Formats: sequence, C-alpha cells, structure tokens
Amino acid sequence: MPSFTDLEPSCRTDVPLAEHTWYGLGGAARWFYTPRGEAELCALLARFRTSGMPWRILGRGANVLVRDQGFDGAVIKLVGDAHACIQIDGTLVHAGGGADFTRVVRRSVDHGLGGLENLAGIPGSVGGIIRMNAGGRYGCVAEHVREVRLIGPEGGTETRAARDIGFRYRHTDLGGCVILGATFALRRDDRSELRERFKRIWNEKAAAQPAVSARSAGCIFKNPRGEAAGALLDQAGLKGQRVGGAEISSRHANFIVAHPGARTADVLELIALAKDRVRSKTGIELELEVEVW
Repeated sequence: MPSFTDLEPSCRTDVPLAEHTWYGLGGAARWFYTPRGEAELCALLARFRTSGMPWRILGRGANVLVRDQGFDGAVIKLVGDAHACIQIDGTLVHAGGGADFTRVVRRSVDHGLGGLENLAGIPGSVGGIIRMNAGGRYGCVAEHVREVRLIGPEGGTETRAARDIGFRYRHTDLGGCVILGATFALRRDDRSELRERFKRIWNEKAAAQPAVSARSAGCIFKNPRGEAAGALLDQAGLKGQRVGGAEISSRHANFIVAHPGARTADVLELIALAKDRVRSKTGIELELEVEVW
C-alpha cells in the first residue's frame, strides 16, 4: 500500500467490485477504502492527489458497470453512520452522501414531506443520485435540492447552492468532487396521499421494468432530445437480443440484464450492437447513462 499505513483499518486490497454493484459483474479494485469519517476521507483524497493514484467513488453501485479486468486504483465507498445519516429539520431533509436514496424518500414521506416521492423506485446513494441528476417521468432530483456539501477538486470542503451545481439532464458540473451530503427543500403534504403516490409510482416502474431481482443497472442509454431511448431500441428490434449471458430486456429495451455466466464484455458488446443498430436505423447516436469503469 503506497504510504497509507495509518489508514490500514479502512483499507482492503483486491476487493471484487461485483459484490458492490447491482450488475454483480466485473473484476477487483486494487485498493478499497471505507473511510471512517470526513477527516479520513479528506486525508485519503489529499494523498491520492499527491501520489497520482487513480480513484473512484462508489455509491450503491446501481449505475456502474465494472470491466472484467477490474479497476487498477483506489475505490472509496462511503458507508456507516458518518456518511449515511438522515436528519429532518422542518421541511428540510439533510442526508449524507452515502445514504440510501430510497430510505431518504421513505423517511420524507413518513414525515409528511412531499416532493421526493415522485422519484420512487430510483436506486442509489444520495451522492450518486445528485451527481447524475437522476430522475424519471415525474421529475428529477435537481428540483428538490437546496444545497450540496462537497469536497472540491483541490481538496477543500464547500457548500454549493443548487444553482451552482450545473444541473442539466443526467448531468452536473461536479466532476472531480466528492459529495458529502445534501439538503432537500420539500413541502408539507398529507402523509397518506404521499404514501399512495409513492406506492403508485413504485408499482408503475415495477410493471414496466425488469424485476428488482434481475441484475441490471437501470437505463443503459440517456434519452435523446425529443426521443425515448427505450422506444428507439424497441423499434430497432433489439428486445430479447443476447450476447453471451447479457440480454436486452424483453420488458423494457433500455435495460440490459445479466444472466448467470454473464461477463462485462458481453454487456459492452451488446451496448455496441444496440448503438450501431439505432444509428443505422435512425441516425441517432445514443449516449450512455450507465457509468463504465
């Protein structure tokens, strides 16, 4: 380990990343850190900058596809109470970057706070959800963020208002930053109505998408302007298409499911096939939504 001996309690080596992603695919991380608090996280990032160590932040692995050869660098996962706390203050919800976003949504609903229930069924950590401005038919997370606390590219901690995050469709200007936490500004609403809305949206997603038990990473491609990626893939006859153990879902064409025996190489080959087929048929170049390491 490169001169990080004082941080050994937070480090493991050669950790299979398949165990930490929804896809359950991919090789190992050379180093795998679970910092015990903000100070340790800042120390890690400072040493990575000094040593030139490549690194990634891993949330709940819902939108990540790890290559079969793994990641030859450091992966940081924010786990434990220090990174996953959730606090309610009036109509504000404060959540750590490592908090389970679905748990944040449910806590908000249980406290009669409306807004986040529209994002029911979107998995991930708070940090990951904000970084990609996750959303769906009923809105995106940017609509509810008041401010984000983060470690900037140069290592200092700062708080940015929502207007300074650079929220766009499935995008923010937070490259090189680590999200420590966020504050969501919600509204008072009837608790029973919120629960019903949450349940309806959750069930709607469940009916239209592969089962939660299926190994996937949500939508593979972003929606092109004025189009739905799933519809383009369906029209190109890609539902049910397989490469090795990977299959384009017959339920929703913008999902690629990994069956037993699948490799990341299978998923990547299927992605390339899908992009080529849609490009040939429509002239549209699909852009990945899933993050490939």
